[in-house]
Formats: sequence, structure tokens, C-alpha cells
Amino acid sequence: MPDDENAMTFACQLPVSPASKVIRLGHGSGGTMTSNLISEVFLPIVGNSLLCELDDAAIVKVDQSDIAVTTDAYVVSPIFFPGGDIGSLAVHGTVNDLTMRGAKPLFLTATFILEEGLPIEQLSTIMRSFNSACIKAKVSLIAADTKVVNKGAADQIFITTCGIGTVIRHPAPSARRARAGDRILLSGDIGRHGIAIMSCREGLELETQIVSDSQPLDEIVARMLEVSDGIHCLRDITRGGLASVLNELAVSAHVGVRINEDAIPVHSEVRAVCELLGLDPLYVACEGRFVAIVSSEAADALLAVMTKQPGAEGARVIGEVVADHPDRVVLQTRVGGKRIVDKLSGEQLPRIC
Repeated sequence: MPDDENAMTFACQLPVSPASKVIRLGHGSGGTMTSNLISEVFLPIVGNSLLCELDDAAIVKVDQSDIAVTTDAYVVSPIFFPGGDIGSLAVHGTVNDLTMRGAKPLFLTATFILEEGLPIEQLSTIMRSFNSACIKAKVSLIAADTKVVNKGAADQIFITTCGIGTVIRHPAPSARRARAGDRILLSGDIGRHGIAIMSCREGLELETQIVSDSQPLDEIVARMLEVSDGIHCLRDITRGGLASVLNELAVSAHVGVRINEDAIPVHSEVRAVCELLGLDPLYVACEGRFVAIVSSEAADALLAVMTKQPGAEGARVIGEVVADHPDRVVLQTRVGGKRIVDKLSGEQLPRIC
């Protein structure tokens, strides 16, 4: 442990025993603690056939149309960060969850939970950012609510959302559709959002400012859907990073995943900060990156489309789905070895979305 009492500290969580009676920060990590909380508390009580699918958005039939519905909450700290703020982040995250089910985002609803003392000027800035993100993603905010809580009962502002869209691809992309032989495409470099938040939060002085990758993904995916029906699964990379997403997909489809470390792009500044702080880029959150699991026949055409789209110029094939080691993600390392990539037990970087 560092001797310096002013040394930077992180809220990394060790696994919590089954006897734990309280919620820890790690329960919001997107890792093992989150999975356990969902499977042991939420699903046994409120689970149903749609909820238990655990996809980014549920698909329901209304009259003759398939409608995608998602919900999310945003508690990022700080609320302003390089490349965005909590307003734009809330729109991007919700739009992207709809997009990952092959849906065209149409409408949002939102609740704004405000802490007493939040400057009106900051709230106005956030709402302008929220509105600009809606315009860019071509979605409309059609219902909203506000609540104000006592000072100290929140952290400036929390935003919850609901997103609604129409499904434009049948069958819709789903984790359960991944199969052995599929290729895994990654839309760009990983970890920038999480490191942008952390460097801002901790006041790190870097030679080059790291900017969050937060962005809507609907246009990129729409172009992909136009050229191929070989897209089996889409998943945006948020809490828990690339490693957690691939683990979730492997378990959902009961397949193995093999990835190549050399193929995974990491910005040099992100890698340097991760090395400084002892973080693994595979577990650091993104907010504008996604993985696509596609048929081997469609991989080249889809990659060509991705690399022509703004925000996905750095797309790569990073691995494949295999029949071996079902439910496991295995990384081929730079030095020629292999290692199992598990989900995090707790949280590397809390409050990043």
C-alpha cells in the first residue's frame, strides 16, 4: 500500500460474500457483482420472459409492429467531462441500446433528479447538450419529469431515461444468436470514456487531453444493416468494458469467444494511464464503441462499411466465436500465450455513466 496519505485511492471492490446485506459500489460495475444482484434479487421477484432475455432493449409487438423499448439511468461524476456531459451521455446511451437491437430510435422520455444547490446555469448547459444530442440522433423527447432532493441526497443531477424505437431488422440482433464460426468486429479503440472521466475526476495532468468516445451509434449500425443480414449480435461497450460484454455474450449463447490482443486498438494515452494506475483497458468503459458478432461470410463487407463511417474508422476484426470452452473468453496474448478473461468481481472505475 502507498505510504503517502495523499496517494490516489480507487473504489475497487472485492467479491462480496453471500452473507452481505447491503449494496456496494461494485454492484453497479457491470461485472460479477452486478450479475449476481440481478440473478439473485431482481429476476426471482420481477422476472418474466422478456426481462430475462437481458438484451439491451426488449422487443414487444404492438398491433403489427415490433417496438424496441429500453430504460437507463445516468449518475456520472463529474457531470462535465472532456467530450461531453451527463446530458449528451444520457441521450447517446439510450439511443445506442435501441440501436443494438436493430431498431431505429424515435422517442425518449426522461426524469431529471436535481440536488438542491445545483446552479441553474449548469442545468441549462446540460439541457442544451441533451437537446443537441437528440437532434443529432433524430429522436424527440416526448415526456419528462423533474424531482428536487435535499442537498446531500444526490450528486448534483441524475438522469433516467426510456427509449422507444421501431425494429428494422428481423430477426433482431440478440446475444443468443451468436454461433461458432462467427467473427467479432470492434468499432474502434477502447477505454477512452472511462479514462477521460477518471483523469478529469482525479485531476491528472496529461500531455494530451483524453476525450470521451461518447457518441450515437445509430447511423453506423443503420449502414451495416443495409448491406448484410449476417449480423447476429450487437452490443455497445459500457460498464465493465469489452471484457464484460464478451463474457455476457459467451454465456447468453453458450459459446466460447477467442480474441487477439494485438488486434484490439488502445489509444497510447489511454494505455499509459492504465499502466500508471494499474488498470486493464479491457475492463474500462466506452460510450461510443460496440462489438458486432457476424457471420464469417459477411465479416469483410461489414468491416468495410464500418471503417467508412465517422466514429468507426478504426474498426477491426478482433476474434471469433468458437465451440471450445463455452461460456469463456480466451485472449491470445502478444507473447503467444493464452489467458482467460473473466468478468470483474467489482468496480475499477465507479460512476462512469
